Amino acid sequence: MLGAAGLLTLVTLTGLAAGLAREWLLVANWGAGARADAFLIAMFLPEAIRTVLGGGVISSAGLALWQAHRATQAAEGGAANHEPSTAPQRQWLGRMSASLGLIGLGLALALSLGAPLWVWIVGPGLSPEQRHTTEGVLRLLAWSVPGMWLHALWSVPLQARGRFVLAGLGSLLYNLPAVAYMAWARHGATEMGLAWCFVAGGAAMGLLLWPSMRRQGLAWADWRPHLASLKELVIRLGPLLGSAGVGQGLMLLERIVASYLGDGVVTVLNLARKLVNLPLLALMAVNQVLLGLMSRRADGTERLGVLRQGMALVTTVSCPAAVGLLLSTQALVALLFPKVQGAQVLGPVLAWYAVSLVVASWNLLLGRYNHAAGNTRLPFECELAGGLAQALSLPLLAWTFGVQGMAAALLLGIVVNGGLLWWRSGLWGRVPLWPHLAGSAALLAVAGLLLAPGLPALPLGQLLWATAAGAASLLMLAALLKPWKPSPA
Repeated sequence: MLGAAGLLTLVTLTGLAAGLAREWLLVANWGAGARADAFLIAMFLPEAIRTVLGGGVISSAGLALWQAHRATQAAEGGAANHEPSTAPQRQWLGRMSASLGLIGLGLALALSLGAPLWVWIVGPGLSPEQRHTTEGVLRLLAWSVPGMWLHALWSVPLQARGRFVLAGLGSLLYNLPAVAYMAWARHGATEMGLAWCFVAGGAAMGLLLWPSMRRQGLAWADWRPHLASLKELVIRLGPLLGSAGVGQGLMLLERIVASYLGDGVVTVLNLARKLVNLPLLALMAVNQVLLGLMSRRADGTERLGVLRQGMALVTTVSCPAAVGLLLSTQALVALLFPKVQGAQVLGPVLAWYAVSLVVASWNLLLGRYNHAAGNTRLPFECELAGGLAQALSLPLLAWTFGVQGMAAALLLGIVVNGGLLWWRSGLWGRVPLWPHLAGSAALLAVAGLLLAPGLPALPLGQLLWATAAGAASLLMLAALLKPWKPSPA
């Protein structure tokens, strides 16, 4: 399990690095201004679809159906378990390929034909000139969607056989053409040329898995839409799409508010999220391992013991990462975006996101704790309440404090989500929280209030200080929390 998780983490990290390179080249070539903002607004809906699909909603719902069709074959005296797929499975895969392929084409058509409406919704603050260009870009970007849908579906048979790496390459393939084009064209890169690269990346996502589907026995003759099979999948998708929709809806609200705050704000927020996603990846891998451990504990008391140790481990990983990010923000801006107008505001936003990183890591683990007990409703309700708190505070904080107010609203929503999760999970008095709160708050306060003002002027010196502070934080938290020591049940 750990080997597969490590390989998947490495592949996902490569895709995230390609996505970060994409954003860096975009700002380096076009600047953090109106041109980059307009393109990112056009990218929002196709990217939201890719993020939701890449988050595993179709694979999470489809895996159970895939295995159920194997069970049907076995009950009927069919193929042995060592075969790659059974006849009912191939039939289901063909039906779903046709059904989801048509949905992907329908979404692409709706995005392309409705581009003026979608651009007005996502970026109402754009100027008329920017809006016209953004509409043209979205009409082309829409056709990257069908390949994403097929890639998400075709990942199901591979994941059922334990082949996670090939499916995990989708993000890298999607971003690679755009990275190569911007690195080659530099300042000569055009909006339409870049949009064509993403269309090629979306097509490559589907083509990557087509040979594997052929080996599964899928043939063109199997592509037949089937309403009952689609309805069965949609029923399982409902709760997963609801949770994903909360996050994407909040990002949409951020884009809408940011489009009124001046040129470059959309670009800055997008960059900040990309940078914070890198340490979050390691935390996702840790939480997946802990989910597996908690799922094997039928007794609630045993799960509490794993949760206590998991809290110690997650805090020991997330807080040093936040300290390092907090102290390296100025260096990152200076090294990644030298002489790029508008990039300076990225530093303070990253500082807010660094604090959010610690609380978000606890929320992830608390959600996994409930999932291990079969309770998926409670985490969704708490996430919905946190999203509501963020949505209500976002316009006021953004109007008062600008882009930093938007980051503060994100932190508020995460804190509300975590507090409700902790309270409604009945963990008060059962799992000690104060060492994690006190240790993290003290280290972040020292980093932000004492170390940050006295950092060296040179970016390399700042990075060295950030690395040393992160390492020291890791050692101190490890000595305090002892994450290697199993907690008593």
